[in-house]
Amino acid sequence: MISLEDFAAEVEEYLSAHYSKARRTQSKKFVWGEGSDEVRVFQEPDPEKEADALPAIRDWRAGLWEAGLAWITGPTEYGGRGLSGAHQRVFEKIVRGYDVPGDGALTISLGMIAPTIAKHGSEEQKKDYLPKMYSGELICCQLFSEPGAGSDLASLSTKAVRDDEGNWRITGQKVWTSGAHLADIGEVICRTADEPRHRNLTAFLVDMKAPGVEVRPLRQMTGGSAFNEVFLDDVVVPDSARIDDEGNGWKVALTTLANERNAMGHSAFGGAGILSTERLSELIRHAGSADDAVVRRAFGELLVQLRAARYTQAVMGARAKAGDSPGPEVALNKIALSANMGRLGAFVAEVLGPKAVADSGEWGTYAWTSVMLGAPGYRLGGGTDEVLKNMIAQRVLGLPRPR
Repeated sequence: MISLEDFAAEVEEYLSAHYSKARRTQSKKFVWGEGSDEVRVFQEPDPEKEADALPAIRDWRAGLWEAGLAWITGPTEYGGRGLSGAHQRVFEKIVRGYDVPGDGALTISLGMIAPTIAKHGSEEQKKDYLPKMYSGELICCQLFSEPGAGSDLASLSTKAVRDDEGNWRITGQKVWTSGAHLADIGEVICRTADEPRHRNLTAFLVDMKAPGVEVRPLRQMTGGSAFNEVFLDDVVVPDSARIDDEGNGWKVALTTLANERNAMGHSAFGGAGILSTERLSELIRHAGSADDAVVRRAFGELLVQLRAARYTQAVMGARAKAGDSPGPEVALNKIALSANMGRLGAFVAEVLGPKAVADSGEWGTYAWTSVMLGAPGYRLGGGTDEVLKNMIAQRVLGLPRPR
């Protein structure tokens, strides 16, 4: 296995040959107002701009794939590099210093669907789909929730029926589908039999461009359209696109959901990225509230919660590096995320006051509105907080189910 030092040199050589150094590296102190309007990172994604950005993202992933850097820890038989988690962390550290398109549009593909296929897919599916997903050729979405089946996913009504040629015909409606407008394929859970419950569902991979698939954006109060509703009207899916055995869809769904909660509760939400404590401290200074005892106390309480989330994620990350699959305890990460996003919105509103609701053009003020309006949605995405608390109570603490 290549040493970490030699691997780091390889990564540096590739990135320096194809991308420029980032203007602001992680080591540079955050300066409030830096980047002007370009750093309005709080705004909801624009579907048209996301689509325009896809070619660059696909080129980024394709280049990494050719260089052997797209799936560093993946099995070599499926195109991965077969290296350790330490090698992956070396790559992640180095790439932060370069201006690259990044993998934001691939969170569902690589964080949720790919691990599901790796665990439940057939050998043919692994060899076909995994290289295409890690190389950026295929972008995925998750087709689970329905208008009448959100928290109680097992009650979904979308049906898949075999036809005379052995294919499946899927009819139904899915909702709250992130990235459906960008996706090439979607993991869909369908009802393929009557009761008993949980053993009547089957998972498939559906072509999002196939006849009968219609994607409609859902406009949110934040102004963005990050979610979609998807209509499936007699969509033909070959049996080769079935994930795992017929009737095992609930097991497949649980794997995907565990990966989703793990991805949503990533340590970036423990004091970095949009929840950067450095950014928040600069916000306090910029607002002239550094000496306000009430603000200082609120910031301290938020900081404690962010650090707790980071440490919890670090423990689960260590388990993942040891080869453990995400368990029900990953619900803690997702609950921490939704709670911290709510705390963030309340804190920013307190610090900015009227500047948070009036678009004066001042950098880093009104732009936070998107976060404050979008924060409640985190309590629903990836499983509602109430459902996840029940999961922790029953599957982690061993408490009895409520009667």
